[in-house]
Amino acid sequence: MILVTGATGTIGRTLVRELDARGARVRALVRDPARAADLPARAERAVADLDTPGTLAAAFAGADRLFLLTPGIGTRYAAHAVAAAQAAGVRHIVLLSSTNVLGDPMPAMGRWHHAREEAVRACGIPATVLRPSGFMSNALEWAAVLREEGYVPDPVGPGRHAPVDPADIAAVAAAVLTEDGHAGRAYTLTGPDLLTIAEQVAALAAATGLDMAARQAADAREAVRSRFPSGAPAALVDALVEGFALMRADTTGLRTDTVERVTGRAPRSFADWCARHAEEFREAVTAA
Repeated sequence: MILVTGATGTIGRTLVRELDARGARVRALVRDPARAADLPARAERAVADLDTPGTLAAAFAGADRLFLLTPGIGTRYAAHAVAAAQAAGVRHIVLLSSTNVLGDPMPAMGRWHHAREEAVRACGIPATVLRPSGFMSNALEWAAVLREEGYVPDPVGPGRHAPVDPADIAAVAAAVLTEDGHAGRAYTLTGPDLLTIAEQVAALAAATGLDMAARQAADAREAVRSRFPSGAPAALVDALVEGFALMRADTTGLRTDTVERVTGRAPRSFADWCARHAEEFREAVTAA
């Protein structure tokens, strides 16, 4: 039995479907059963909350493999999940981490993920760590600022990175969870294209037919406000500002072939992601 945390999120929802298509027994850990209504019928549902350890024993019972995705910027949820995995006899953990752990010196965003990696390594359960770059789906966060301001604030200018399609992260996770030979490994996952923010916005404009452009942000905090119009914890704001500065300085970027090596197919391009999500993006931009 494979237990998937974050099962109704961007990666988890696709992962549950990938595992179901492979014929794996899968259980989705969800806080709100209504959000799991469109998951495959064969997938079990376990209602639990990683922030409430008392709910986890039943959800973890009988699971031998775990996909661990925890929200937020701390380590509390990961610690609760690891303890439940140990108690349940889980034999393999696949942890979602981040390329931020590769920074030297490691930025704040990386330190949070690194602490989770260390917690998993220390628990004694064989593990595989997935370290994706920024998600292509983060572009959906531009919809609100486009609706309000008509442009995307760009805090990184010439900086380049290779965003990865969450569907490719799910495909790698499905392979790692259902095949042998991945325990003890750490996989750095990126998309195929090293892009600036302006190039990403241009690709979205071409796919959606919307008139949009990137404009240099007045400062990095303007870009953070555009992503989190309702506000964000101060520690997260500071980490994002630091991250934008590092991205601006990196005009080369990081790109790997790991998705292809693990799944046997090339990673999806950002243009492909834009085409598949064009209608969703248009609706978000034009929403009242």
